[in-house]
Amino acid sequence: MTPPLARPKRKNPLRKTRLPLAPQAARSRAAHGLTAAAAEGRFALQVCADCATVVYPPRDACPSCLSPRLPYREVDPRGRLVAETTVRTSTDPYFRERTPWRVGMVKLDVGPVVVAHLHGDVVEAGRVRLALHLDRSGAPIFMALPGADTPNMQDDPQLREMTCDPKFRRVLITDGRTAIGQAMAKAFSDAGAIIVFVGVADAWKPFPGGAALRAIDRVEVVPLDLTDTESVTEQAEQNGGRIDIVVNTAEHIRPGGIVDRRGLTVAREEMDARYLGLMRLAQAFGPVMRFRGADGTSSATAFVNLLSVYALMSWPAYGAYSATEAACLSAAQCLRAELRPGGVKVVNIFHGPLDTEWFQTVPPPKVAPAALAKATVDALRRGIEDVFVGEVAEDIRKRLAANAKALERELGS
Repeated sequence: MTPPLARPKRKNPLRKTRLPLAPQAARSRAAHGLTAAAAEGRFALQVCADCATVVYPPRDACPSCLSPRLPYREVDPRGRLVAETTVRTSTDPYFRERTPWRVGMVKLDVGPVVVAHLHGDVVEAGRVRLALHLDRSGAPIFMALPGADTPNMQDDPQLREMTCDPKFRRVLITDGRTAIGQAMAKAFSDAGAIIVFVGVADAWKPFPGGAALRAIDRVEVVPLDLTDTESVTEQAEQNGGRIDIVVNTAEHIRPGGIVDRRGLTVAREEMDARYLGLMRLAQAFGPVMRFRGADGTSSATAFVNLLSVYALMSWPAYGAYSATEAACLSAAQCLRAELRPGGVKVVNIFHGPLDTEWFQTVPPPKVAPAALAKATVDALRRGIEDVFVGEVAEDIRKRLAANAKALERELGS
């Protein structure tokens, strides 16, 4: 059984920080179907549309009937570990620093045999379930997990290397004045974070939930205003070297589209709080997080953005808000590429209308703050890059993939 993870000791300031390295990331275009599945936490392999053969490794033609129609489909991830070995020395710099490392061959119930990284609790000839994860280079890998959950299984070193578990990490939540920020603070405290820094602009001003926020275990309220470059810089100078996970909960939600708005004041406020706020946060905390991507058991690991699902397709009733969210999504994709060399994941949490005052006129279903916080922690534990929370977000994702133009017309009607 996996032993429980011990809280890491305070780092000796005289010891060097291990520089981040990345495993090999080269994948074929066909193999990036695995990347798409891993990014959303799904297990999918190519399945021939003509003869139903499950295909692995990824190919351009079916090995059974030579059909070129090989779409990715979700399949049964269960199988049996048929062989294993432990790598104790490696020519690859990334794995050389992490040996011993277990790998093995898994025979899936649906047919193919795959090479997978092995969780510490799996045994040869035993039943396993495979999961697709993104490694530190952003490439998809197979992880063989025990057939049934075991105690402390999230603490396995190899699994923890592929995920962003908040346990024993330091978290920064950018806005504690909102219901979302307060729910996030509670969720990360319950998830075992060592300390949860919660940013509050103008802390001298009282706000609903302020007393309850300060009463949460391991929460420390700090001054932070994403619309003020000096405030963000000062917070990064004070705590940037200690932050392992950043969760950007800043929001600025106003109804209205483009034509019927008068002036640009609200649009500027939206862009300043969301898009420019994200840039200030990334520029202040990004460099040191990228440098600390391999800094021991609790290294810097994730930059989380909360994004409206309408960043993917505009909702004219909240059109300017949708445009701002789309700008944030583009910035997050750029940030993902820039932080990847340090092994830091950028996680986008797409949500539908929230159960908050700014969406009070919008009919349900809505996303409760506690549900959004729970989904965020779960995504980090699973190492997922793109998460869709709530019925509206899931519906838009599916409809966007099926017919984007139809979705555009329906949202605009």
